[in-house]
Amino acid sequence: MASSRFAPLQRLVISVAVVASFVTFLDGTVVTVALPAISEELGGGITTQQWVVDAYLITLSALILLAGSLSDAYGRVLVMRIGLIAFGVASVAVAAAPDPLILIIARAAQGAAGALLVPSSLALITATMRADVQSRAIGVWTAFTTAAQLVGPLLGGLFVDFLSWRFVFLINVIPIAVTLVLLSRLKLSERPSGVRVDWVSGALCALGLGAVVFALIEQPNLGWASPAIWLPGIVGAGMFAWFLVRQQRSASPLMPLSLFRVRDFAWGNLATLFVYAALSLSGFVVGVYLQQGAGLTATAAGLASLPMTILMILLSSRAGSWAGRFGPRIFMTVGPLIMAVGALMLLFVSEAFDYWWQVLPAMIVMGLGLSLTVAPLTSAILGAIDESRSGIASAVNNAVSRVAGLLVVAMLSTIIGGTLDLGGFHNAAWVTAALLILGGVVSWIGIRRNPAEEVEAPAVDGAPSPIG
Repeated sequence: MASSRFAPLQRLVISVAVVASFVTFLDGTVVTVALPAISEELGGGITTQQWVVDAYLITLSALILLAGSLSDAYGRVLVMRIGLIAFGVASVAVAAAPDPLILIIARAAQGAAGALLVPSSLALITATMRADVQSRAIGVWTAFTTAAQLVGPLLGGLFVDFLSWRFVFLINVIPIAVTLVLLSRLKLSERPSGVRVDWVSGALCALGLGAVVFALIEQPNLGWASPAIWLPGIVGAGMFAWFLVRQQRSASPLMPLSLFRVRDFAWGNLATLFVYAALSLSGFVVGVYLQQGAGLTATAAGLASLPMTILMILLSSRAGSWAGRFGPRIFMTVGPLIMAVGALMLLFVSEAFDYWWQVLPAMIVMGLGLSLTVAPLTSAILGAIDESRSGIASAVNNAVSRVAGLLVVAMLSTIIGGTLDLGGFHNAAWVTAALLILGGVVSWIGIRRNPAEEVEAPAVDGAPSPIG
């Protein structure tokens, strides 16, 4: 799985990091093409579909910050092992769910377990490798984990058409077992650091995001005038604001705001917000519309994103190496703009549907742009932070990307105009392109031109002094 350019320990670390993260990223998207089958069997329409996606993202994005602190405090390997076991149990619960409520609760539990995996796995790479080797390793990690997100709809489609949507989640057992075996072979001298874990902040973040998302998803059904909408919205926003204030004042914050004084970290996370919001919106809409609107089977709808997967596997590692050599700025600018062109090409989709001429070219163009973007983006953000803070830095970046997807899916009804028909699909394409353009512009403005450039700036706790 890892390139021969890496030392044996580095190859094992990359393999563990990739497979551990694979299930988390896979389950973020594998459900997309299964949504019509889930709502058909369990009921609930588009609201159930939104909750199946966002229940997972709420706990994943909210608790990933807490998991980053746990990773730094108690060791990446221990946290990862607990996360793997919990994820496996939750996956079985999802597969056995008899109704929408149990399914949504199990998806939330699955997201909570997944939150333990991503920061600890990527932190293994950033803690054991630096410089160009780290950039190449992150490129490999990015290629496989992003491919997991992209291949998810294909796997989901195959299971839906030939078995059942429930098998979509049982497949997690295999990579989890493989990772536990690899983890037993990984011998790292990790000791608890004694870092305090702010459990109150974790609760504020989770409950605040959950309440806001509830208001956004249910608003089309109940209307903003309903107390059941505006009250949770206000309370949730207040709790999240309290969370941010607490981070400023806490001695051991879950999300150290001082990290955002590091230029590449701050601007890179802003770019992440726009780019991953666009990817989440596009993935949801394409997966569902190709079935409900264009009449494709679940497998055919999943195959729609296969070109993106292939391009990511072929090009991401190389893009990571290029970013280590030439700096991430140009790739983080050009990549999203290329993806925006691909999103606009989806406007050619018409009532007389033709995948080969209307969807495939867009997927190829978006795949090229995505391949140029993701590894340089990850390298720019994590490379700006000292190894001792790698766990929390990884957690913050992953939380930003998940929150982006969480909010855009919660706002889906507003974006598409209430119904995912052809007009709604085109509305989503326009919004996707706009978000990607913003991601490219933000990267050009904020990211350093070259990693070798150093600009004097005040030192940040735990971060390198030259932050550019």
